[in-house]
Amino acid sequence: MPDFELESEHTPVPETATGDLADLLVRYLDQLGVDYVFGLPGGAIEPFYNALARGRRRGGPDAIVMRHETGAAFAGDGYYWTTGKMAVVAATTGPGATNLMTGVASAKSNEIPMLVITAQTALPHMGRGAFQDSSDAGIDTIAMFNGITKFNSLVSHRDQFEHKLASAILSAMLVPRGPVHLSVPRDVFCQQGPQYPSFDLKKLLADASSVNQHNVRPLIHRLRKCAEPVFVLGEGAADAVDLILELALQLGGSVVTTPHGKGLINPHHPLYRGVVGFAGHESANATLTNPNVDVVAAVGTNLGEWASAGWDTRTLLNERLIHIDASAVNLRRSPMASLHVQGDPHAIFEQVLLALVDPSSDTEEAMRTITAQAERDGDMQRYFTLDDEEAFTDHAVPIRPARLMNELGRRLPPSTRYCADTGNSLAWAIHYLMPADRRLWRRRANSRTDSGPRTERRSGGRRWQGPGLFRGALEFASMGWAIGAAIGASLGSRPDPVVCITGDGSVLMSGQELTVATQLNLPIIWIILNDSAYGMVKHGQRMTGAEPIAFDLPSVDFAQVAAGQGARSQVITSVEDLDRVDFDEIIASGVPYVLDVRIDPGDAPPMGARIKVLTDN
Repeated sequence: MPDFELESEHTPVPETATGDLADLLVRYLDQLGVDYVFGLPGGAIEPFYNALARGRRRGGPDAIVMRHETGAAFAGDGYYWTTGKMAVVAATTGPGATNLMTGVASAKSNEIPMLVITAQTALPHMGRGAFQDSSDAGIDTIAMFNGITKFNSLVSHRDQFEHKLASAILSAMLVPRGPVHLSVPRDVFCQQGPQYPSFDLKKLLADASSVNQHNVRPLIHRLRKCAEPVFVLGEGAADAVDLILELALQLGGSVVTTPHGKGLINPHHPLYRGVVGFAGHESANATLTNPNVDVVAAVGTNLGEWASAGWDTRTLLNERLIHIDASAVNLRRSPMASLHVQGDPHAIFEQVLLALVDPSSDTEEAMRTITAQAERDGDMQRYFTLDDEEAFTDHAVPIRPARLMNELGRRLPPSTRYCADTGNSLAWAIHYLMPADRRLWRRRANSRTDSGPRTERRSGGRRWQGPGLFRGALEFASMGWAIGAAIGASLGSRPDPVVCITGDGSVLMSGQELTVATQLNLPIIWIILNDSAYGMVKHGQRMTGAEPIAFDLPSVDFAQVAAGQGARSQVITSVEDLDRVDFDEIIASGVPYVLDVRIDPGDAPPMGARIKVLTDN
């Protein structure tokens, strides 16, 4: 995989040097270290793909051809997850652009920086009944993208191109991050412009991780006085996890995660009490409602329905809340908080540690002692509860989803990354999957005594210390997201394995993307929870007392379907079947593998928080 910081290799040339504007776009992607462009080609977008081919010969981004444009956007999301680099997706005019919209909307809801490039018919042909005319005189795709992007513009003239491109990229990468859209007519792409970028966007996006100490001072004061804090970590806390764990240990606090933050902390960490929110753990709720807890510090979370257990005032949204986030948009969702602290969580908690932690204390030694004891005990202890402990170890046939999640966590290596699709798959994975990096503690550089190793950066300059081990598209919650995302994630993290946990309903929608993985020999393991139903719909209807309707699916042998698409595959009905799966060999083979898991269709997923929201309204 290319380095996180791919420097531009071109030699400065006279300002008179020119090339196609499409080539200039590729040069900007080079500048930001982007490795892949996900999309589908077509006549109007052909100049951009020609430029990608020319750029590829000098080591530039590669074109990944997906099977549907929505899958391209999902793949770009997964690529950002594992690399921290901006996602780039491309589609031709007309239906190519409209097919992108679900994936772009998902990126908007989940704050994924994504540059969306679509084509337009040539300017002289607009409004004349041209093939797939997407201008304001045809099917106006610019208008369609308005509500799902941060920046959205038609490039109608050569002199607009570079400035609009730079504005779009900056908009995508600055907090709150999100997708941006440029629609470029075919003839504009082919016009001559500067051969090399005029702007150094990488430098402009470089984040010094500075923080206003005036904003941090009230936080330090509150934490110094608190008796028993709880830290609630969302995915925005990824860069600050080790700092927060050290602080929690020093203050005698506990840690929970939102569903978005699952996978940031080893599930066997002695301070971890589980997930709060959708499909969360009762132990997390009990920790947050403990009357001795006087501070709840929520870090890097939007506190939406998924993260707050349906806006629960008992656990999170009350006067004990301190909300810490880089995004002012997220902070606007917690007016009940007693304190808001806006800024980069890593920079904030560096300042907090300097103020509150005794430099002579040896937190690392304490954590090494805890880790050594846990490893001597064999299976590491768990400090949070499950809704159904019996199901977690049940040998029943067909296999129960909780037991399947247990086995995946035990059998797959600690470098494995998991993405889970919307539906039952997501609920089972959030509650029962244990993506366990065996390291309970990672040494961090001590800012008081040493600078540590050189910190890697995202394409936007933000610190990048590696992703969490788990992702779901939790806000827009598109079915099929994990199928595309697994492809982008695998391209960004090879040779580490990626596991896609999905359902039969999602595969029937988006399963054609498996052929991308087989074509590229990506080490993805696809776990298909096969119950011949839209399971979340079926169980949701039963839990809410709704009419049982419109959830049945046909019985499909996905192992045979996968074999026909060039993947290795196997049907799983029991734990004994899993015993016959050689996961080490599968991972070493470096090719996709599909497990068609015939789960117990009667098991209801742990989605009580969602049911409460539905029944309350």
